[in-house]
Amino acid sequence: MAKGTIGYHVRVLREAGLVRLSETRHVRGGTEQYFALVSHAFTFDEDVQGGPQFLINAALGEMLPAHPGQADHTALRHLWLSHDEAHALAARLRELAAEPHTVDSSRGEPYGLLVSLFPADIPTLDRDTPAPAPDTDEAPDEAPDEAH
Repeated sequence: MAKGTIGYHVRVLREAGLVRLSETRHVRGGTEQYFALVSHAFTFDEDVQGGPQFLINAALGEMLPAHPGQADHTALRHLWLSHDEAHALAARLRELAAEPHTVDSSRGEPYGLLVSLFPADIPTLDRDTPAPAPDTDEAPDEAPDEAH
């Protein structure tokens, strides 16, 4: 990638307040600039369109296959929650994601954590609703006439 392209994108991130200049070094007559994220996590306001998809795509772009012995866990669960239960769970997940963790790369390997609680489009049947009959091209069986 060209230096000009990188410089442009870093400037956009800096102007948006997402990164800050964290260190400079004088090297061979020039100055290297090192930038750091201003936050350890990113969240989007509820009104932002596409925020969750952006974070999911970012996580997929960073995701590496686990090697033997490395910790990893991925799960998709479907939960049926009341309004209050959903809000309580969202608060617990925000607390978990906000827990402080080291950013010292000498202490270990980088891991990503993507936490999402979302309304899901999951087709369900009521317990009292019979399952639909399979589609067939045959005529339905006719009930025999009952004699009275």
